[in-house]
Amino acid sequence: MKRCLLLILLFALTAGAALAQDVREIRIDTITGVFEPTPIGVDEVKYVGDRYITGDDSTIMLWVTRVVQRDIDFYADFGLVLLDSFYLATYEIKELTFLGWQRLGAEFVLKIEVEFPGPNLRAYWKLFHAPTQTRVAKGNFEYNRAYWRELSHDIANEVVHALTGEQGIFRSKVAYIRKIDEAKELFVADYDGTNEKQLTNMNTINLSPSFAPGSNELFFTSYYGGDPQLYKVSVASGEVKRLTDYAGVVAAPAVSPDGDKIACVLSKDGNSEIYVLDLEGRIIKRLTRHWSIDSAPTWSPDGRMIAFSSDRTGAPQIYLMDSDGLNMRRLTFEGRYNDSPIWSERGDRVTFVSRTKYGRFDLASIDTSGADYRILTEVGQNENPHFSPDGKHIIFSSSRLTPGDIYTMDLSGRNQRRLTRGGNCSNPVWGPIK
Repeated sequence: MKRCLLLILLFALTAGAALAQDVREIRIDTITGVFEPTPIGVDEVKYVGDRYITGDDSTIMLWVTRVVQRDIDFYADFGLVLLDSFYLATYEIKELTFLGWQRLGAEFVLKIEVEFPGPNLRAYWKLFHAPTQTRVAKGNFEYNRAYWRELSHDIANEVVHALTGEQGIFRSKVAYIRKIDEAKELFVADYDGTNEKQLTNMNTINLSPSFAPGSNELFFTSYYGGDPQLYKVSVASGEVKRLTDYAGVVAAPAVSPDGDKIACVLSKDGNSEIYVLDLEGRIIKRLTRHWSIDSAPTWSPDGRMIAFSSDRTGAPQIYLMDSDGLNMRRLTFEGRYNDSPIWSERGDRVTFVSRTKYGRFDLASIDTSGADYRILTEVGQNENPHFSPDGKHIIFSSSRLTPGDIYTMDLSGRNQRRLTRGGNCSNPVWGPIK
């Protein structure tokens, strides 16, 4: 049976252009209900200046092409259409036409031209609808040539916005813990793992970083003073500040979506309970009261609910409650051990660590109604899930190749990629869109 494809294209007219800069595309297989990514071709960057360029300039052009291609290929809604060198050689083609891109499967084509005024890199980009050969979006950026990577990410972000109406994530940061000798230090990097930077040098165990929305700070748990307490660090300066001094443990901080408070675990009264603190570490409210271990709180995107794990039925399971601690209910009933929940940015699903029937720790996902339990990973030991700021990707740690590295994947478990090398990495978290 032929698969039916629902394709909706919306073009709006603007002054001085045949087509508007806004295109919406929805691709759904109407038999299977599976989303099909939009195929996009990215042409090699062309030089359009009128002066001699150096070998370094040519290298920058090559890497702009590759970074944009990788961004497009990474994005969950897109599929990168690769240039076929055999096809080009066979038909003696120097530059692929729109018809050629169509034959390779591209629905849209991105063309980039650059020049190098003084110390800068100036790029002009245009996005075309290949079947009609019409331009649907265009723009330009000019940065110092040292920032060619940022310029590349910005072009890819513009393509995301043109085709989906949403903000791209390619300038976002990720943070994670890397073990160095006997210490565990906090690191940050670009979303794709490049430009890694060590944030802390405390020579102790640090855990559970959490970005504060709309700020340049990370909250985390540290054993620096003995018992684990709540700290924060500036991503820009690396300045560290201790926030709490409670008896026992202060762990698993999760900053609220509005950036005004922190849900975390305190054991100051002898048992692990979930509290809400202000940004200076002062207690606002205690949310749970039970003899069991309650841990790993995570906020819903609207801040009205909190998911957490609890062993009150014998083994850890995922529970939901209102953000004031009321209306508590159990969410997971499949899987004998479920922990470390994280709420999707769209608010409809919770992803968590689940010990499967094979004895392996995998990432699983469930609808907030308790239906549609899905296993997302099938290799290695997988932990510490966290959603990207657009809600379409998940970052997590896995021991599939090393004692622990950071990986990403799409919501469905597809397109799994390794971000770090060398092992001993854990506790990843994805920062806000910049």
